[in-house]
Amino acid sequence: MTYDFDTPVERRGTDSQKWQKYAGRDVLPLWVADMDFRSPPEVIAALQARVDHGVFGYARPVPAMTAAVVAMLQARHGWTIEPAWLVWLPGLVVGLNVAARAFARRGEAVLCTPPVYPPFMTAPAHQGRAVLTAPLALNSAERRWEIDWDALERAVTPQTRLFFLCHPHNPVGRVFRRDELTRLAGFCLRHDLLLCSDEIHCDLILDDLRHVPAALLGPEIARRTITLLAPSKTYNLPGFGTSLAVIPDAELRARFVRATAGIVAEVNVLGYTACAAAYREGEPWRQALLAYLRGNRALLLAALDRDLPGVRLEAPIEATYLAWLNVAALGLPDPAAHFERAGVGLSDGRHFGAAPARYLRLNFGCPRATLAEALARMKRALAPG
Repeated sequence: MTYDFDTPVERRGTDSQKWQKYAGRDVLPLWVADMDFRSPPEVIAALQARVDHGVFGYARPVPAMTAAVVAMLQARHGWTIEPAWLVWLPGLVVGLNVAARAFARRGEAVLCTPPVYPPFMTAPAHQGRAVLTAPLALNSAERRWEIDWDALERAVTPQTRLFFLCHPHNPVGRVFRRDELTRLAGFCLRHDLLLCSDEIHCDLILDDLRHVPAALLGPEIARRTITLLAPSKTYNLPGFGTSLAVIPDAELRARFVRATAGIVAEVNVLGYTACAAAYREGEPWRQALLAYLRGNRALLLAALDRDLPGVRLEAPIEATYLAWLNVAALGLPDPAAHFERAGVGLSDGRHFGAAPARYLRLNFGCPRATLAEALARMKRALAPG
């Protein structure tokens, strides 16, 4: 089947958070991480059939839904899991908050490596837990963002209970290699840390690389790993609020579930259907999406080389549809506001823990014509005079 990613879908005037931000303004939103593509037709058909049933009472997943998740992890990542390991959640950010609440007490700490998805820093704070950071280091010679091991050792304290890993990484687009993950697992074991691994972008690897689930690094680290997954980024389903925690250890899983009691809602009744259909039938669409995103990435790279002086991509985008752009050379006091005035809405790097006026994040998960127009506007915004 041929899938159409080129035809724009009108999202102005809808419930889209992405487009509502600039309602009434001529601004192309390339900020929040959802895509401007229709979800796979197989998912839409499954949802239509579920709606036609007409009864939307409280829901729990049927065995076929759980089996779709189990089969996907086995086929795509070589990870054999038990259905009992799954905890369904109404969103991945919920999972970060629950993990902080479940596995650290008030005043104890969670460690992460900015620049990183903002809830890595806000979720522990919301739960009254301390946030410790060890910023990623840019290896300029290798053109690669890396974990700064010395910074990690300096940052960890006796009160640190949990490490938040973003893998693949949002916003820098890294796919961490097995040797890096093995070293990180050793760090967690040595300091008696639990590992909460956000792997929501694991099915959006653009290059010829393999995603290694953190829980596959060995039985010791598997016993202390909470893996967070969702179909939302890959299949453009974030509005369904359907995510999963995979927790092999029964005691950790019980603590996690207890921390949800009374405060975490059930998964959306249609979310189960969408998730199962995406994992069971969405692979051809996913492969077509990856090819399209590679084309968008190529368009972005060409524009950076040709048209956007002072805007740099410091390392390759190995995964995600997100570009982490260094704009420090522009010398602008507020780069996000500058490009917004020119009609392009980007994410301010400060929200990811970056220094002010230094980075912007660009979402290229949109029709190519939209991306081309946004890049043209950015070029005009940098033109002399």
